[in-house]
Amino acid sequence: MNLIIDIGNTRVKLAVYEHDNYVYKITTTKKYFFQTVKKILKKHSEIKRGIISSVDFFSREEEINLNQLLQLTLVNASMKLPFKNLYATPSTLGVDRIALIAAASKQYKKKNVLVIDAGTCVTFDFLNHENEYLGGAISPGLTVRYEALHNLTAKLPLLKPENSDFFIGNSTESSIHSGVINGLVNEIDGVIQQYQSTYTDLTVILTGGDTNFLAERLKSSIFANSNFLLDGLNHLLKINTD
Repeated sequence: MNLIIDIGNTRVKLAVYEHDNYVYKITTTKKYFFQTVKKILKKHSEIKRGIISSVDFFSREEEINLNQLLQLTLVNASMKLPFKNLYATPSTLGVDRIALIAAASKQYKKKNVLVIDAGTCVTFDFLNHENEYLGGAISPGLTVRYEALHNLTAKLPLLKPENSDFFIGNSTESSIHSGVINGLVNEIDGVIQQYQSTYTDLTVILTGGDTNFLAERLKSSIFANSNFLLDGLNHLLKINTD
């Protein structure tokens, strides 16, 4: 059994996999990270190895502490990858994006795949049918857009995403919701259409913390998979340790 750890900008996701099969998942904060790892290992004593993807700072001391609990692999651009990385600056490619493309490479062989990860940031990553990673884009996520309007203006309130079906705001709050939500939805639909104009047989995957919120609003045909990054990490662990 494998322990899969994804340390994001705001949350830590931990999952247990048996071979290629997802068994269990929990989300926690960085404060309770080690405590949660120990609880999982106590419950699943069969876990002998793990992999960690961290977009935040992960210290050498933390790595040593984790290695005392299980055989640990850290995701990085120099590890064995299941795809050809054509990124112009491969050493700067985020570990989360590496994991997402690893999942696309495994699950959608010989297909053109656009992976959209909607979280703190929205990332777009493209793998072509020849298993070549060409790159993508990075954009502010929902929460970041709300925070930017509040933090960079004098009077606009700090709001959180909420369900709404309007596009013409008739108050300051509804105008913010309309601008942020419709702006991001139209951005994602627009990017998908850009790719489809060149790659007509495109497969689109939507994942990340805002998957459910955004999926029902998009006009484009997508496959929603909230565990896509975790699947990719499990695949990277397998090919780098077997």
